[in-house]
Amino acid sequence: MRLVFASNNAGKIREVAKILNECFEEDVTLLSLKDIGFFDDIVEDGNTFEENALIKARTVARLGYLCIADDSGLEVDALGGAPGIYSARYSGGHGNDKENNLLVLKNLEGVPDEKRTARFTCAIACVTPEGEEFTVKASCEGRILHAEEGNGGFGYDPLFYVEEYGKTLASVTAEEKNAISHRGKALRAFVAEYEKRRKQK
Repeated sequence: MRLVFASNNAGKIREVAKILNECFEEDVTLLSLKDIGFFDDIVEDGNTFEENALIKARTVARLGYLCIADDSGLEVDALGGAPGIYSARYSGGHGNDKENNLLVLKNLEGVPDEKRTARFTCAIACVTPEGEEFTVKASCEGRILHAEEGNGGFGYDPLFYVEEYGKTLASVTAEEKNAISHRGKALRAFVAEYEKRRKQK
């Protein structure tokens, strides 16, 4: 099965490919935007994770590909749900993990542990070349530490402490992360929905 994942984020692509190949019975060849020669900027101007994921997936599916796209982010309760859909560009530039993490820590200065609750949320959109589409969404609950911890993962993982493991998402193995992460849960929901729809045809 050939599937385009509307991203060029290497860490995310590795994570998604691993989970999809564990979930689907057939082998999945996951292609990035670069792999299909797509280099245009996709303007994500939706107001929700689902809307932004659909914008990306529709853009690529129009080129004749079966495409999935995700939009995900960190929602910190003490910050009114920020950074939310702006997670990747929270500090201004796009995808500057270090600066984004520093800004979250700065904005949470003086906030006690019990009020540092947060969740990672991930929406996945699937659009076929024929224009069929659906979305799924999942979350992973945790809290924000006062400093980064761990060398794995990417994005806000070094700040995101998960009670279940007693450590951050940057300190767990890929298998542990995929078992509980927002993206892992959303991808498994996508596979279940995709297979259900395929059987109905």
